[in-house]
Amino acid sequence: MTNPEQKLPHFPTPPFPEQPQQAPGLASEMKPIPDHGETRYVGSGRLAGKKALITGGDSGIGRAVAIAYAREGADVAINFLPQEESDAEAVIALIKAEGRNAVALPGDVRSETFCQQLVVDAMNALGGLDILVNNAGRQQFCESIEDLTTEAFDDTFKTNVYAPFWITKAAVPHLKEGAVIINTTSVQAYQPSDILLDYAQTKACNVAFTKSLAKQLGKKGIRVNAVAPGPYWTPLQASGGQPQEKVKAFGESAPLGRPGQPVEIAPLYVLFASDESSFASGQVWCSDGGTGTL
Repeated sequence: MTNPEQKLPHFPTPPFPEQPQQAPGLASEMKPIPDHGETRYVGSGRLAGKKALITGGDSGIGRAVAIAYAREGADVAINFLPQEESDAEAVIALIKAEGRNAVALPGDVRSETFCQQLVVDAMNALGGLDILVNNAGRQQFCESIEDLTTEAFDDTFKTNVYAPFWITKAAVPHLKEGAVIINTTSVQAYQPSDILLDYAQTKACNVAFTKSLAKQLGKKGIRVNAVAPGPYWTPLQASGGQPQEKVKAFGESAPLGRPGQPVEIAPLYVLFASDESSFASGQVWCSDGGTGTL
């Protein structure tokens, strides 16, 4: 939760400066730097004793979720690409500052072998697994299907669709009743942009994966849900997810007139992970600044 003693926050609004980065991008190089809850999020023990694995936990939404989970009492393992090491080190330090076990697991989720080993390493380091957050994502805009290469299409699907499948498949045999799987989808699954042809398809896959798997694992007492962000201020956008002209105006079309900050969506992941949501499964919760996508 956010600090009740703080006044209503005034988050940044566009226009933003151009800030091209090479994918996957770093939060530390964004202007303004995203708010992941480093000073804003205050926990209340809602995940005390839980053990969580979060992919893409170095920046953006994954980073905000990692901070929130640690402050709610969970031990947290984060996966990230080696190029994102500097951002990941900051997250690990924040988790440790809460007195929680913090585990850094660099590697590329486009590899099935790595995904399988990721689950093993996370469970060994944490001493089990209660929460799996499939959050790592690839988004690179492309103006025309004629310019969208098979290699780029394949990379997007391997990151956004294959990896959650591989990781979840490896984790399920070890998950006990009461465990939770949370997938990050997107409003793009429902209102796809013309320049995000491959990305939007993968996010629709995430929705179907969530709803189907929830039915399959319900008998085991394992809940499966998804969160669908709208425009959120993360390195995904600045590092090729959007053209720079759209980055400068990012979020202005939302009724609230700005992009969301990662700290603003972390509470949805906390609620899904907590026992308070023990009857919520197969659900997709959206946060899009008032557009009302879902």
